[in-house]
Amino acid sequence: MNASQEHDLARTPLYALHVELGARMVPFAGYAMPVQYPAGLMAEHLHTRAAAGLFDVSHMGQLRLVGADAAAAFETLVPVDVIGLGVGKQRYGLLLTDQGTIIDDLMMVNRGSDLSFDGPPREANAPSGGSEPSSERGGHIFVIVNGACKAEDIAHIQQRIGTRCQVIPMPERALLALQGPKAVDALSRLVPGVQQLVFMTGGRFDWDGADLFITRSGYTGEDGFEISIHQSQAEALARALLAQPEVKPVGLGARNSLRLEAGLCLYGNDIDKTTTPVEAALNWAIQKVRRQGGAREGGFPGAARVLGQLQDPSAVERKRVGLVALERIPVREPAELQDADGQRVGQVTSGLLAPTVDRPVAMGYVNAGSAAPGTRLNAIVRGKPVPMEVTSLPFVPNRYYRG
Repeated sequence: MNASQEHDLARTPLYALHVELGARMVPFAGYAMPVQYPAGLMAEHLHTRAAAGLFDVSHMGQLRLVGADAAAAFETLVPVDVIGLGVGKQRYGLLLTDQGTIIDDLMMVNRGSDLSFDGPPREANAPSGGSEPSSERGGHIFVIVNGACKAEDIAHIQQRIGTRCQVIPMPERALLALQGPKAVDALSRLVPGVQQLVFMTGGRFDWDGADLFITRSGYTGEDGFEISIHQSQAEALARALLAQPEVKPVGLGARNSLRLEAGLCLYGNDIDKTTTPVEAALNWAIQKVRRQGGAREGGFPGAARVLGQLQDPSAVERKRVGLVALERIPVREPAELQDADGQRVGQVTSGLLAPTVDRPVAMGYVNAGSAAPGTRLNAIVRGKPVPMEVTSLPFVPNRYYRG
């Protein structure tokens, strides 16, 4: 990245720390971001699987939806159960177009009546959770969206539901992700009480006078946490975490290889405005209450198409699948996928040599008739066929902490 490129890019609050640590900076989502540190992608990836990796994900968009009608309003934009989301609980969601395709994927947390960010430190560290009266449910929905999509997402949400609740962007907040089996050991030394959280829950904590909102979640398939903190305090927290013996800095390169091994979608590659949730094999993200026959069936953009595909699998012409190369040749996007007769049946959307399993893996979309596990296909790499086999996801078993 040359100086003029870097000048045009935004910087996260940890930019100076990345440079100090020797990171190779690259453009990503309009920001100068660390793709890797001197240890290299492979070492960073394996360290995260074995111990704890610290990621700067401050390019992501943070916003909050505030008001008694916030949950019900947001539920009109996503095919998931927002109204029934308990206080302190987190859920994966999808913003959809009116055609039922994916504008972005996101994470949401019901913060109930806790409307404060950067408020006074609490006297004790304990995750917020279920003590708020039911009348306060949905008073504050905290949302995290993808960095490259955040301006469009916020504008879309504001346009669609801005008259029903406050839509408040939070550009002053940084976001750190601490991922790996020893993440809880490192973080609980600094922030006692985080070990009480389980996968897909969140709470407010205090660290050295800083107001934190922490969820036990992430993008690696490992146990771990995402930490929202005011930008002015982010570097101090990052340095405190890096001082823990389990923790090393990890860049975007390993973040990508970790999420692919975990079978997780990258917006812009594996999901976009051409794909529906069902085509993307994200059926699990649509709760029964929003499906046909559910108490709050439909009522979201593109519902007729999405619910139709859920009810009638024959209406789905293509599906996202996992693929394993049968030769040690990395297969990357956008490689064409062909059947044994040389007919095009799909395309790779993400692919690399997976460090944990030490073999080339990929995800992609194939015709419904080629989507069954065990199906043999050929990926065309530099004009030559590489044999691949459709397989179930994830490539590496998830290790989320569920209590």
